[in-house]
Amino acid sequence: MKGLKFYSLFVILLASIGVQAEEEAQRRNLFDEMPNVEIIQDPAVTHLLQTAIEGGHQELVEIEGYRVQVYSSNQQQTAKTEALKLETILKDKVEHSVYVLYLPPFWKVRVGDFRTIAEAREYKKDFVQQFPKLMGDTYIVRDKVKVLE
Repeated sequence: MKGLKFYSLFVILLASIGVQAEEEAQRRNLFDEMPNVEIIQDPAVTHLLQTAIEGGHQELVEIEGYRVQVYSSNQQQTAKTEALKLETILKDKVEHSVYVLYLPPFWKVRVGDFRTIAEAREYKKDFVQQFPKLMGDTYIVRDKVKVLE
């Protein structure tokens, strides 16, 4: 009688393990069918996170550098609105910071924080390929830029 109880418990245990294995396989299949998620963020954020994980500490500092100016206007009725609208569009489409400046009487939109003119030139080339309608207003300017140090 004792052997029969042991055998019954053993069979129930095996059945339970089989059910758990089946549930685990179904869970894995569920995750395989889920879409991939791509996180898009400013490279400075990625660098800060990586530095924090590695235990280092870096700060954003302002230095003399370059930005790519993509808009400038002194039309009092429309310049501010156009600059802010362009900023909204670009923030979703470029991977660099976008800045709106008012340097009387001009509203300007600038992109990026580049240490060297070579970096700015390379970015300008890519930018005008992506936004050919802005080619005539796009050029490199010296500016205070924010970089990790």
